[in-house]
Amino acid sequence: MKLLDLLLSLLIPGLVLIHLLVAPYTKVEESFNIQASHDVLVYGTPTSNINEKLSGTYDHFTFPGAVPRTFIGPVLLAGISQPIVALVGFDNAQFVVRAILGLFNAACLLVLKRNLARAFGTPTARWFVLLQASQFHIIFYASRPLPNMFAFGLTTLAFSFLLPHPKSKAVNPRQRLAISLFVFAAVIFRSEVALLLATSALYLLIIPQTSLQKLIPPFVISFIMALLISVPIDSYFWQKPLWPELWGFYYNAILGSSSNWGVSPWHYYFTSALPRLLVNPFVPLLLIPLALSQPATSHPAGHLVYPCLLFTVIYSLQPHKEARFIFYVVPPLTAAAALGANFLFARRTKSPLLALAALALAASVALSFAASTAMLLLSALNYPGGEALAHLHTLLSPPSSSSSPSSSSSSVVPVHADVLACMTGITLFGAATAGAGLPALRGAAGPVGGGHSSSSSSDGATLALDRTEDPALLRDPTFWQRFDYVLAAADPPAAAARGAWDVVGVVQGYGGGGVEVLRPGDDSSSSADEGGDDVVVVGRGAVVARVRETVRRWTGGWWVGPRLVPRIRILRRIKDAEKGGVAVNE
Repeated sequence: MKLLDLLLSLLIPGLVLIHLLVAPYTKVEESFNIQASHDVLVYGTPTSNINEKLSGTYDHFTFPGAVPRTFIGPVLLAGISQPIVALVGFDNAQFVVRAILGLFNAACLLVLKRNLARAFGTPTARWFVLLQASQFHIIFYASRPLPNMFAFGLTTLAFSFLLPHPKSKAVNPRQRLAISLFVFAAVIFRSEVALLLATSALYLLIIPQTSLQKLIPPFVISFIMALLISVPIDSYFWQKPLWPELWGFYYNAILGSSSNWGVSPWHYYFTSALPRLLVNPFVPLLLIPLALSQPATSHPAGHLVYPCLLFTVIYSLQPHKEARFIFYVVPPLTAAAALGANFLFARRTKSPLLALAALALAASVALSFAASTAMLLLSALNYPGGEALAHLHTLLSPPSSSSSPSSSSSSVVPVHADVLACMTGITLFGAATAGAGLPALRGAAGPVGGGHSSSSSSDGATLALDRTEDPALLRDPTFWQRFDYVLAAADPPAAAARGAWDVVGVVQGYGGGGVEVLRPGDDSSSSADEGGDDVVVVGRGAVVARVRETVRRWTGGWWVGPRLVPRIRILRRIKDAEKGGVAVNE
């Protein structure tokens, strides 16, 4: 049984790393933390001419985002990853940075597992691992550098320290530690965690299991300590007095500006987000109600469920809603479901009905694993920008150098990436895939004002990546003349159309394209969207196409799979002068 527990303990971190390998790129929501981690890792923390050096190299001075975010997470990730990156090479730096975050969150889930085993027995802890590992979102997002995922580990630890403990003397210190973890998560990373702290503290007071006299001191001390950490460090990196989460709270809660990103109905978290996060319908419909209704488990299940539900109810008043805003409640709700699962499974021999229910529970876990795997494969198709940049590196590598005129004729290869490409996987780490993270080339191809990063390609060329968003510049045809390659959704961008461009690759993506069902004799709509016989589909779209054709040979022409659409085109400028209105390729 020790071997079984060891394998179960390795399951969550193992799955986190597998999800990272399958979907290694990031999206716009993760942009600040991944770019900041890159900048801290590459440029360090200057002690002289600070403003000049930071503003001249760090990405957040060019792309500050809607509200300032804390540098605490990026500093920790960069500091821990630095010796590892030195060993494995900068090519793997983004993977290392994300893996550190993912393994931290996995470790926090395992601490919760260990505390569940101590409080309620090993079988409950095993069910927790199975239920948690079969859910998609937490495992997928564990390594994603969202502010929510920096807070997630701290809140998971906090819930684990609120579980019953066999030593009565340990209860009060563990409660104080839980309060402190909630405070640090709220003050530094995500202000909404303050609401989760409030609902958890309120429940402890109502039971009652504590008093205000015991709660106030750890709250005040932790609050002051968190401010003393966040304000000096973030003021240094932003070069102005700053408490980032206060800005974020004011922007989102007071001004209500988060509604600019969409408004969802009040019941969204309960009717859409939570069912998707928990995946297994047995969890909310059977296991949690069972744990709450049985005398043996109702009290500990209440500790786990009621503060989370109250937090979700109150947070539903915020018009803008996203599933990641309530990630914190998933582990405690899953832990409560584990209590119900253990209660049910332990009684499977008492009647045929209970045996059938236990069998259905085991089957539901297996089906949840299958559904989560399908969601992972679909989600991996949503990063065409990252795939496009990766393919560009292969075009500039020695085996392709003969077919890449720009790489052989110039030591700098200027590349422009449009907004969609940058939102779907392009990062400063990705721009430096083939090099060692050289300082940013702001103006290497002219003063375009969009922020550049560079990397030394393995064939000696330097990739200078421009991410200009200024509409006036993008409408100027002369702007595009400075680039050898463009990664863009358009074919080519309207302002660039006056030039001559070759489409050297198309990256397809899922993007909500739906499901494609093909019968014998049908042509794939994904193939029809590839852009013609002369256009090469690259990245995961090409992999899907090969799998589709292989499966159709086995099934006699039948296929069910994701419907892919062109998302990013890789354009190469034709450098020869146009003569008589006809462009002559080199």
